[in-house]
Amino acid sequence: MSKAPSDIQRAPITPENREAEPRHERTPTAPGAPSTVTKAAPARTAAPAPAKRRDAYFDNVKYLAIVLVAVAHAWEPVMDGSRTTRALYMVVYTFHMPAFILVSGYFSRSFDMSPAKVKRLVTGVVVPYVLFETAYSLFKRYAGGVDDTPITLLDPLFLTWFLIALFIWRVTTPLWQSLRHPLPVALVIAALASVTPGITDDLDLQRVCQLLPFFVLGLLMKPEHFQLIRRREVRMLSLPLVVGALLFAYWVSPRVGLGWFYRSNSAQEMDFQWWAGPVMTLAMFGCALLLTVAFLAWVPRRHMWFTALGAGTICGYLLHGFLVKGAGYYGLFDRYEWLTGPVGLVVVSLVAAVAVTLLCTPPVRRVLRFATEPDMKWAFRRSSAER
Repeated sequence: MSKAPSDIQRAPITPENREAEPRHERTPTAPGAPSTVTKAAPARTAAPAPAKRRDAYFDNVKYLAIVLVAVAHAWEPVMDGSRTTRALYMVVYTFHMPAFILVSGYFSRSFDMSPAKVKRLVTGVVVPYVLFETAYSLFKRYAGGVDDTPITLLDPLFLTWFLIALFIWRVTTPLWQSLRHPLPVALVIAALASVTPGITDDLDLQRVCQLLPFFVLGLLMKPEHFQLIRRREVRMLSLPLVVGALLFAYWVSPRVGLGWFYRSNSAQEMDFQWWAGPVMTLAMFGCALLLTVAFLAWVPRRHMWFTALGAGTICGYLLHGFLVKGAGYYGLFDRYEWLTGPVGLVVVSLVAAVAVTLLCTPPVRRVLRFATEPDMKWAFRRSSAER
């Protein structure tokens, strides 16, 4: 049986201010006259370098991707018995996390294990993982009534797997950037993982390996690649692609298990022959890449009403799981059976989209900063540049 389904960048650091060196000025003299003594002008401090502006396009990408993540999670309890919902779920699950991971890789290109980068990795990824892994374990124990739920940092619960995966991927960034052909190597690792049932649940390494190619692809991306994706021709071609994907998903939904979309099991664990693992790995990578390009092509480039929410997607991602799991623990979908019908699907989708939108707002981000963006100067040595 497949495991249950589970399922971000901050503004660039402002450059440090630097003091300008003294500038010497020469007093003008008449032709033939001896030069006057050069005097130093008073030292002037350079104006602080302005903070780099966030790119509206990528904030839009992150917000829309997190909405898809939340909506897909909300569909899980209501899609049984609905072929249409299952097909929609399969299409969204094919690309929503790959798109998020690709963008994460793109913004990890400058990671070099320097003290400042390591500090941001710890405060922005490791600390949230520890806190929310503990919080979800306690939530399952007390709200879900599973008294024997352990608190462990080795077996990510629900959606916390992405944080530990991002940590592993980012730490290995220098390695991928030093390889001549990193993407084929990542694909080989993903294919090998799909035929290795011995990979345990520790750190969710199966999913880490199978989704690795999307992070590596993000490392290889350049701004001109995104400009190419946003061309009108690509947008027009993406329309028949998405329609074809939806029709194909509707046809194949009763015949394909969802385990392939979660990428958390080997082929053997899902009762397939071993060779199905590499075949499906390459097929899922190709499908996810095409749908990701189609998604990125239609994301608005300009500043939208939701653009500012892109900075708070980490809050929306980590918090919406409590709502989804809480609804399940409360038995909401069993109490109100109409939620499993067509009207219920629309209502559930809208509620999930609105909820995750509210969770990405600046007030929530400020309240949750202690967990998602802690300062923690006390935990790190001061670098030479800070002294």
